Amino acid sequence: MTLADVAAASGVSVTTASLVLTGRARELRISADAERRVRSTAQQLGYRRNSLTTGPRGGRSQTIGFVSDTVASSGWAGDMVKGAVDAAYRHGFMLFVGESGGDPLVERTLVDTMRDRRADGVVFASTHTRTAAVPDVLYDGPAVLLNATPATAAAVPSVLPDEVQAGRSAARVLVEAGHDRDIHLIGAGPGMCDIPSHGIAAADRLLGLHEVFEAAGAEVAGARWCPKWTPEHGFEATAELLRTHRPKALVCLNDRLAFGAYQALAEAGLSVPDDVSVIGFEDHPIASWMRPRLATVALPHYELGAWAVRVLVDLVVRRGRGARAPMIHRVPMPVREGGSVAAPRG
Repeated sequence: MTLADVAAASGVSVTTASLVLTGRARELRISADAERRVRSTAQQLGYRRNSLTTGPRGGRSQTIGFVSDTVASSGWAGDMVKGAVDAAYRHGFMLFVGESGGDPLVERTLVDTMRDRRADGVVFASTHTRTAAVPDVLYDGPAVLLNATPATAAAVPSVLPDEVQAGRSAARVLVEAGHDRDIHLIGAGPGMCDIPSHGIAAADRLLGLHEVFEAAGAEVAGARWCPKWTPEHGFEATAELLRTHRPKALVCLNDRLAFGAYQALAEAGLSVPDDVSVIGFEDHPIASWMRPRLATVALPHYELGAWAVRVLVDLVVRRGRGARAPMIHRVPMPVREGGSVAAPRG
């Protein structure tokens, strides 16, 4: 199958097809419709571009592919890429980064391209922890899932934040401050089934929270389930709670929920932490702007990226030696201290 075949079947010129398949479509303003048509046709026809026509055929290329589902230069995704780049450099590898926008066809094409360029391995990354439908081509060589678990059984290691330990850490912050009653959850719970549809992190955080609270004899008095973890939903859930209860502490399942909770508490004439202690998760940039600064358990995006590369490099170096690496790698989530937790009054 040739490039000319792909171009003819897509109804575009050979030049246009080549530009799309070399990743230059947006740069040269080729329409999104034409780009999608060419990529879809190439996949259906089984076209594979041989990107390297020269260079060594044996040994390692000392390159790693990194496929991200979001813009790699922004926010948390940028931190993960920076961690991956630094780790790759320390191990003598170069990192090639591609962004899929979460499009399965683009994901497959990017992985194909990395393999065609003889990348020694591929990191398949998600900005938010999720179950991912992994492209079959990812299994053609060493690969690591970052912040994702495979939707089907697959012998690919996953690097994930340790959300259970994060839940334990958040609970300990409150217990050590003296909170043992009137603790309410915002975002999910109280049961393990009371989580939003995207709730991989929610389930693990709840597990850790309950483990420590139960061991300490602390009471989780109630919870407000939120369909989305946004400031608006945090505000509404907290305002609804305040109509019937006066909590001593709120555990917000992420920092954006906590931001909304702060607003609802202020409107009710309650102060943080004198009247109500609040703790969150993720260390979103918004946490450092809240007054008082929100105590939170951080998602270590830089460390996640670095850890994924270390696992992948180990796979590449050990390839063929028979030893098996752990399939799940949990990266610790540190507590970021803030002024939002204090000993309960009364």
